[in-house]
Amino acid sequence: MIDDLRLHGSLIGRAAARAQLNTPVLVIDRDALDRNLAQMAAFARGHGIALRPHAKTHKSVDVARRQLAAGAIGVCCAKLGEAEALADGGIAQLLITSPVVAEPAIRRLAELHRRTGALMVVVDHPASAAALAAAVDAGRPLDVLIDIDPGLHRTGVASPAAALALVEQVRALPGLRYRGVQMYCGMEQHIARFADREAAIRDRTQYLRSVLALLAEHQASPEIVTGAGTGSHRIDAALGLYTEWQVGSYVFMDRQYADCELGDGAAFDYALFVDAGVVSANHPGIATIDAGFKALATDGGPPVIVSGAPAGATYRFMGDEHGLITDPAGHHVWRPGDRVCLAVPHCDPTVNLYDSYHVVSGDTLEAIWPVSARGRSR
Repeated sequence: MIDDLRLHGSLIGRAAARAQLNTPVLVIDRDALDRNLAQMAAFARGHGIALRPHAKTHKSVDVARRQLAAGAIGVCCAKLGEAEALADGGIAQLLITSPVVAEPAIRRLAELHRRTGALMVVVDHPASAAALAAAVDAGRPLDVLIDIDPGLHRTGVASPAAALALVEQVRALPGLRYRGVQMYCGMEQHIARFADREAAIRDRTQYLRSVLALLAEHQASPEIVTGAGTGSHRIDAALGLYTEWQVGSYVFMDRQYADCELGDGAAFDYALFVDAGVVSANHPGIATIDAGFKALATDGGPPVIVSGAPAGATYRFMGDEHGLITDPAGHHVWRPGDRVCLAVPHCDPTVNLYDSYHVVSGDTLEAIWPVSARGRSR
C-alpha cells in the first residue's frame, strides 16, 4: 500500500476531509480539472483540430482516461518510461515526443510496440531511424513522425532538406511507416504578452510551412502535423497548420501560464495545488510552512498563495522542507497547524515530486490517484 493510501484512504468520501490531509500534499480540484478538459476539447473541436494532450504534465493514467473521455485521440509522453507506465494502465494511443536512441531503450520500445495498438515515436536522425527499423517486426511497422527543430536546437532535423531526406529514408525502411511531422515551439509558450507570442509563433509557423512545401513537392505531404501548446493553441488555431495539438498544462494551469495572456476566451482555472501547514509562527506577519524545495518545483519562481494568508501575502523558499509566508502589512498572526493553499509555479516537475494526487470536490476527498509515471525519465 502506498503511503498516501495508508494515511488518507479512510478519508475518501468524507466531507471536510481536505483539512485532515497530512501536509504537504498534492491536491487536484476535480471540478476545475473537468472544466479545463471541457473547455480545451470544445475549442479544439470547434476548429476541427484533434487533441493529443501531453501526459508529461500529469503522468497519470486517471487523468489520461479523463482526457480520452473528453474527446482526445490519444496522449503524448516525453519519455519511453512514461509511455510504458501509461500503457500498463491501459492507455494505448501513445506518441513519444522525444527520440528513443539507446540500444536498451530501443528494445523496450519494440516490446511496447508489440503490446499496444497505436504507438508512434519521433525520429530526427538517419542512424536512429535505421536502429528503430532493425528492432521491430517488418510485418507490423512502427509509426514515426519526423521531428522538426523549431530553432531551439534541442531535438529535430535542422532544415527542410534534412526533413525530406529523413522522410525518404523512413519510407525505404520496411520496419517503419511515415505518418507525419512534429514541431513543438516550447521556447515561445511562456512569452508573457500575447502579441509578442503571436509574432514569434507566426515566424516559426512560416518556417514549418517551408518544410511542408518541400515535402509536398516530393509527394511526401504528412498525414499528421502535430505540435502546439497551452500558450499557443489559440494562435495555432488561427494559423490553421496543425492537425493536432499537444497541449499539456491546460489541465492544471500553473503560475507560469497564469502570468501569460493566453488570448480572448481562454480562462483555464487553477486545478492543481499543494496544501501546506504552518509549523512555526513566533513572529507577527510571518509564518513558516512545511512546503519547501522538496514540495514545489523551483524553476518557475514562487507559488501563488490561494488561501490561508491575507491578500498580497508572498511566499519565499526557506530550504528543503520549509517556506516563509509574509504578510505585507506585518500584522497577521498565524497559529501552528493553520493551512495554506498554494497554486504551483510549474506543474510538470512539481507533480514528479509526489506519489499521489488527492482529488477533491469542495472539501470532500473523492479519490487518491497514483502519479503513474512518477520518476519514469528513462
